[in-house]
Amino acid sequence: MPGAGLPRERLGLDGFNRMSDRQRMNVLFGVCSSTIWARRVLAGGPFRDVDALLDRADRVLAELPDAEIDAALDGHPRIGAKVDNASSAREQAAVVTAADSVKAELAAKNTEYDAKFGYVYLVCASGRSAEELLAILTERLDNDPETERRVMRSELAKINRLRLERLLSEPPTESEAR
Repeated sequence: MPGAGLPRERLGLDGFNRMSDRQRMNVLFGVCSSTIWARRVLAGGPFRDVDALLDRADRVLAELPDAEIDAALDGHPRIGAKVDNASSAREQAAVVTAADSVKAELAAKNTEYDAKFGYVYLVCASGRSAEELLAILTERLDNDPETERRVMRSELAKINRLRLERLLSEPPTESEAR
């Protein structure tokens, strides 16, 4: 296969804009597992600059109804649980090496959070230690449901932005390049 093993160029905004609608929908769904979010972000393209894409992503997320936010949460494993996608694995990398006692407390507090709020504890975990994630979780358990819903939406927006920035700055995967 020609070019095999050669480093691929980063995708960049131009590469993203050149993808087919289907390819862009696929990569956007990889950022956020809400199909409505992905479709609405896609509908705003082509994007003149990265900020326009990020702003569109934020606006669309802010306008999503709670039921669709719940669909977006389905794409996020619990902090410290088995991770089934590369983005979450990268974002939660520090948890893997945490002490067993911290992992156990994370699991217990995740269960408590689910019982109180009815959805997975979501936090922008990139660059944070397991201990820090546990402290944030413990603190957020004191929130009332309305406050926590706002905090969770804000964290989801941060995660989406981080994933979009990473998507544009790294080489496309084989499936994205097709």
